[in-house]
Amino acid sequence: MRPSQLRNLGITRLLRATEGMGSNGPVPKANLLPVTGPQVKVLIIGAGNINFGSEEGPWNHSQRLERKLGTRLKVIGLVDPAVARAQAVLEAKSLTFAAPAYSSTEIYASVQAAVSGLSSEPPDVIILGSPPAFRGTTDASKGFDTEVQLSSGFPSSALFVEKPVSTGLVEEVRLVADLLETRKGNLVSVGYMLRYSAAVRKMKEIIKENELNVMMTSARYIMAYEASRKLAWWDKRIDGGPIVEQATHFCDLSRYFGGEVDLDSVMAHSLEWYEKPGHLSKIQVNELQIPEDERIPRFTSATWKYESGALGHLEHGVSLQGSDFNTELAVYADGYLLKLVDPYNRPTLYVRRPGSDSEEVHAFHDDDPFLSEMSSFIDMATTGKAEVPILSSYADAVRTYEMTWAIRWASEKTRRLRT
Repeated sequence: MRPSQLRNLGITRLLRATEGMGSNGPVPKANLLPVTGPQVKVLIIGAGNINFGSEEGPWNHSQRLERKLGTRLKVIGLVDPAVARAQAVLEAKSLTFAAPAYSSTEIYASVQAAVSGLSSEPPDVIILGSPPAFRGTTDASKGFDTEVQLSSGFPSSALFVEKPVSTGLVEEVRLVADLLETRKGNLVSVGYMLRYSAAVRKMKEIIKENELNVMMTSARYIMAYEASRKLAWWDKRIDGGPIVEQATHFCDLSRYFGGEVDLDSVMAHSLEWYEKPGHLSKIQVNELQIPEDERIPRFTSATWKYESGALGHLEHGVSLQGSDFNTELAVYADGYLLKLVDPYNRPTLYVRRPGSDSEEVHAFHDDDPFLSEMSSFIDMATTGKAEVPILSSYADAVRTYEMTWAIRWASEKTRRLRT
């Protein structure tokens, strides 16, 4: 495939990302270096943005695998029904320093085909980054029982699952968690990478050292929507809506600090697309293609009680233009305020302690939580131990999934009807 064809498929960003440049400038420095050791065979599910890079954010699992494993990486298979897309990303990789890792990669149109084709040489590690609508169920009729197929076909392979774990019924996702917990053969990690952030670890450290009881968490996630051109994201039938698909990271961080949520206490309101303040002037998709009842809300505000008695709060909005999101998480305890700002790009932690009205400022601008997360997963998969253990199991991720749906359902119960 010629470079001009690669450009036409939008793959040149893969070259930029692998060479150390993202859409918003330099990718954060790797805080972990490859170590020597045996070859690690990897199967990648999905040739899309989460695994191979995007102009919309810092995600790119293949890049972190390359940084972590170096010459030890051997990608033995890439699964995607869009075979042309898979061919394009492999062609792009062939033009980078990581080319040897992909020199013998086989393309499979389905997980079932990969299980058959790799039965004699199973992967050590599987990266499951297909869209959530196509996984997280035990229903084999449509082939969306991806975790079941992988666990059955590769019972000893470590499985990294991207978030959210599904967009299907909560009851179905619980069945998948039960299956994975029962079989116990597969090490499983779910991609809530902000738990691995150095800033988040610092917050946890302060809470533990001072024996604090969290009183309240308050999360804000305001999206810059102008660059979001994926129609599925704007359609609740496909990606589940912005709380399930996007705010899931901040729901998960809220749980990480506040503990388990009393789901019966969740209350929420939404600003809908048909209300006057919900009009957006720079949507880059044709929303007329989406049924009216399936168009996403513009703002959602939710509150809840934790089982501990503490309070939780979330604001999610689709309102900013340009490229920078506005994201923040505040954790309150007696005498303390821990405020994490911009955790995705330039994480900064502001700490107010007893006896002072001023704030300490801790910058973590060179930290890469995606790399830390992948490093922990690979270390656990290959050696059975890691400096930072796996912080999000599948069963734990399901509880975050339940929380996001509880917020969506609560907001839909209280939304104003269209007049």
